[in-house]
Amino acid sequence: MKLLIILLAIKVSVAQGLQQPDLITVFESSNGTQTATYQQTIAFYQKLADIYPQISLQSIGKTDSGLPLHLVTLNADNIQSFEQIRKNKSILLINNGIHPGESDGIDASMMLFRDIASGTLNMPKNTVIVTIPIYNIGGSLNRNSTTRTNQNGPLEYGFRGNARNYDLNRDFIKNDSYNAQTFTKIFHLIQPDVFIDNHVSNGADYQYTLTHLFTQHNKLGGQLGDYLHSVLMPNLENKLKNKNWDITPYVNVFNQVPEAGFSQFMDYGRYSTGYTSLFNVLGMMVETHMLKPYKQRVEGTYQLMQSMIEIIDKDSDTIKKIRHDYYKNIYAQTKYTLDWKIDEDNYSILHFKGYRAQKIDSNVTHTQRLKYDRNRPFDQEVKYHNYFKPSLEVSMAKAYIIPQAWHKVIALLKLNNIQMDPLDKDKTITVQSYKISDYETRKAPYEGHYLHFNTQINSSTIDMAFKKGDYVIKLNQPAIKYIIETLEPQAPDSFFNWNFFDTILQQKEHFSPYVFEDMAAELLKSNPQLQKEFKQKQQSDEEFGKNWYAQLDWLHKHSKHYEQAHMQYPVYRLLK
Repeated sequence: MKLLIILLAIKVSVAQGLQQPDLITVFESSNGTQTATYQQTIAFYQKLADIYPQISLQSIGKTDSGLPLHLVTLNADNIQSFEQIRKNKSILLINNGIHPGESDGIDASMMLFRDIASGTLNMPKNTVIVTIPIYNIGGSLNRNSTTRTNQNGPLEYGFRGNARNYDLNRDFIKNDSYNAQTFTKIFHLIQPDVFIDNHVSNGADYQYTLTHLFTQHNKLGGQLGDYLHSVLMPNLENKLKNKNWDITPYVNVFNQVPEAGFSQFMDYGRYSTGYTSLFNVLGMMVETHMLKPYKQRVEGTYQLMQSMIEIIDKDSDTIKKIRHDYYKNIYAQTKYTLDWKIDEDNYSILHFKGYRAQKIDSNVTHTQRLKYDRNRPFDQEVKYHNYFKPSLEVSMAKAYIIPQAWHKVIALLKLNNIQMDPLDKDKTITVQSYKISDYETRKAPYEGHYLHFNTQINSSTIDMAFKKGDYVIKLNQPAIKYIIETLEPQAPDSFFNWNFFDTILQQKEHFSPYVFEDMAAELLKSNPQLQKEFKQKQQSDEEFGKNWYAQLDWLHKHSKHYEQAHMQYPVYRLLK
């Protein structure tokens, strides 16, 4: 009898919760034309947390806007400790509003959390769901109705740039924003198994409302990559198909037609799913189609997240098993891939549903423009290049050593829970040393930086004197991929390429030509081999032969007077 009374009380409580007008979202009350503001979103989750004990809302960290990030957790067991949660359950982290104009996930997540908590949807047994309601708070507060030039609703929305005008989906390695620093803390607090970032796509026109952008499976690698590519992705596609929601991979084209074929987007560490994959998390971006009505896009996002939760809940043990100690497989490798290229010999075939397009005369530019015809739909086979192979590899080290002076890099490593052991005394150690031999730099600013690329190095083995307090970073730890891809200067999103070590690129000491001229003559006289190399360069390099200063500079760089710090990469490798 007592149990019956309790069950009846629960049912009444749920019914009362569903009847409350405060639990109807702005999206629903506007018939799918509007998105909730930041204040409305947080207030909605607070009401959910007040009604349902399975939902908790907490503020955590700060953002560039001056307001804190929030974390909403949905857990049937009402356990608050993520350390305890991880022992028995999988964790799904959903990020919303990284680009607040792409607000579909914000509204879909509000309804999803409410419907699961109220019993409208089944409560997952093996999965805890966590969401950041709105990540880019500054952008969300900067509402307008014009900047999403090609997007079909909602009526008003936030702006892509955050309070300091950063695109936060380029900030996960460099951590320039408070938002990214707080996300990093949240990510390592939660340690999710699966990550979803909700977006809206640009690109071509086609029939789909939903597209998915899973982290690249070859880059994720091993059992995790196989599971993502061969199990998780097709299961999601099939579940949605059974719900009459077609989905296709993200259509990675610009001003071209998809039927010509397209490639998978490579998510490097600067992007959310690229960053999370560095910690062996199964990640995907949802990319709804900007030209579809807002109501349709939000409903599709809702269905996709619901389907993903069902898969994770069923495969919880499998996911946790293949993630457990996965880093040890990477550590056992002799080489690590820093960069990738499309494998032209391997690809998938999509049955793609698009619209025919043609090039016609433009009345604006008086050149050719692309025009889609929605009266001419098609369904045909299209090549999808979603297999990649290594384009740049590095031999595996045992550890890295970084001098304590590089405190900004050290702070980021600590923020990411990297285990680092300070030397207990001054010590000379045999290490592999890098000299930066060449690099290119973007001509225009990119997210607050002039990013380097095509970085080249020369390597040598030296005995290096380190000081007490310098850090040894062993690779045999869960963050192995993050360590390698930030500390190897050739990696696309290395700390070097993001300008963290730019002071080494500027020579500090120089020479006066009228003084060094006599010293250069003595140098050549005392070193016949150097004299031979110098003459060969004078003869083979016409510009060099005509430039007296370049010749003196070359000799200076081959003398004992040239500073060792110039172009010396200040992170050293301990070899296995």
